[in-house]
Parts: sequence; structure tokens; C-alpha cells
Amino acid sequence: MAKRTFESALGKLEQITEELENGELSLEKSLKKFDEGIALVGYCNTTLSAAKAKVELLLEKQGAFSKEPFTEMDHGDQELP
Repeated sequence: MAKRTFESALGKLEQITEELENGELSLEKSLKKFDEGIALVGYCNTTLSAAKAKVELLLEKQGAFSKEPFTEMDHGDQELP
């Protein structure tokens, strides 16, 4: 079995979202897809948390850089340059 990556999990999550939004799945299949999506969200969150910890550790080791908390900016529906 291939090793799961963040990118593959995110892609699968997007696919599941589209399938659920389409509304053509049976209730049973929708629940299975939803459950799979929840597991993928957990994996993605864990992976992002680990990446954040690594970045903070690298910045701390450099000494010259200061650690600042990451804050998400709300860009609404605007595209970033």
C-alpha cells in the first residue's frame, strides 16, 4: 500500500466533498464518504501540526529568527496574487 501524503489526502478530501455535494449517493454511501472525509481531515490536521512544530524548531535553532504565531488571514473569495 502506498504511503499517504498530505497532498493525496487533501485531493481525496476534495473528491469526497464534490461527491457529497453532488447529492447522487445513497444515504449509506454518503455516510461512508463522510466518515472517510472525517478521517482525512484528522490526518491533514495532524500533518499540518507536525509541519508547524518542525518550522518552529528550525526557527528556534537559527537564533536570528524570532518565532511568531501563525494567524490565518481572511481573504474571502478574493484570489491571491
